[in-house]
Amino acid sequence: MDELSRLFRLAADHAADYRRSLPDRPVGAPIGQAASVGAFSGPLPATPSPPPQVVADLLAAAEPGLVASAGPRYFGFVVGGALPAATAAEILAAGWDQLAFNAVTSPAAMAAEAAAGGWLKELLGIPASASVGFVTGCQAANTVGLAAARHQVLAEAGWDVERRGLLGAPPVRVLAGAERHGTIDRSLRLLGLGADVVEPVPAGPNGAIDLESLREVLRAGPPGPTIVCLQAGNVNTGACDQLRQACELVRRHGGWVHVDGAFGLWAAASPATRHLVDGLELADSWACDGHKWLNLPYDSAFAFCARPDVHAAAMSYAAAYLVGSGGAPAGADLTAESSRRARGFAVWAGLRELGRDGVSALVDRCCALARRFADGLTAAGFEVANEVVLNQVLVGFGDDARTDRVVAAVQADGTCWAGGTTWRNRRLMRISLSNATTTEADVDRSVAAITRLAA
Repeated sequence: MDELSRLFRLAADHAADYRRSLPDRPVGAPIGQAASVGAFSGPLPATPSPPPQVVADLLAAAEPGLVASAGPRYFGFVVGGALPAATAAEILAAGWDQLAFNAVTSPAAMAAEAAAGGWLKELLGIPASASVGFVTGCQAANTVGLAAARHQVLAEAGWDVERRGLLGAPPVRVLAGAERHGTIDRSLRLLGLGADVVEPVPAGPNGAIDLESLREVLRAGPPGPTIVCLQAGNVNTGACDQLRQACELVRRHGGWVHVDGAFGLWAAASPATRHLVDGLELADSWACDGHKWLNLPYDSAFAFCARPDVHAAAMSYAAAYLVGSGGAPAGADLTAESSRRARGFAVWAGLRELGRDGVSALVDRCCALARRFADGLTAAGFEVANEVVLNQVLVGFGDDARTDRVVAAVQADGTCWAGGTTWRNRRLMRISLSNATTTEADVDRSVAAITRLAA
């Protein structure tokens, strides 16, 4: 092998060894941030270093500070692993080093996005005519969707927000559930609308938006530009808003519906859970992650829009030197990035690896494992605080202080990793099941560890 082949083989072999170690290694990082900083710090060398030595030094510095979040017993932050074919495609994408701006900079990257985007819409029940922007995560996807919403509701009021900005614009109403994800507020800040614009709508018992309250809040405000943010998959409970009824209600008021479906939108991919997101096709824009339940490598998410022309009007730009601009919107026309990594290759590979039936089985298996987790902890005498409708389990261990102690003990133990959250003014352990490699044995082992530590 030549030097480049040896270098790439070294990196690939180590990555494969690491992946093989995940079922057995402690989930938390062996060392903390301070020690990791020490391993990476030091003066910048004055002279060049041989690439093999750089890779060896990187391995030595990084290994002790790695969290086994790609493994089967990491239950924090709705984090999935990364499928083998998708990971291999990511390695190839790094080697190919394509600029996924448009079809001139990389025909292959644009073709992969077009094909994978079509498959995603088919799986999720989003209209085939919708546009798809390949973005970094649901923060970016929500921002793109709400930018399209801002464009359209103001255009209908006779205001060109891309040209004139927001100063002097008609006021925009934004309604969102009281238990919305924080990225909605940050997107509104980034778009100049501000977090205070949100009119919060009360949530029902399991965290989904209350329809009657939504009706009342819509009626109470003045007519005019209106955006309503709905949710598929409450970040704590997994609950999904009643999308069909909510969309029909908002449509009667002439509003735009954006659905934050970071992980919950994947319920549409399984016949067993599809009813939870019934009516999602009636929305105007949707946000969904790939690196969560679909188990794609970071960073991968999707911004869908029912109106490709609106999507492009809100996000695209042109310049004399940008050869290939214009025509059907694609690539950078649908995102806030110009120098884009070719994310479509890994998405295409992951979907090919699973197929339609594999995606459905992945959703079903994670939901079943969540119920197994809940049943096991209930049998051990602990309280499951939510109705387990998807892959989220909230557990209480008595008072808030004890719950926090149990969460800290579980994270330090290393058998599994679960985070803490506050829901309905209570501290709870939050367990998310979204990794394709998690088994019943992993759940049972984790239940046993949590029970032991809580004692």
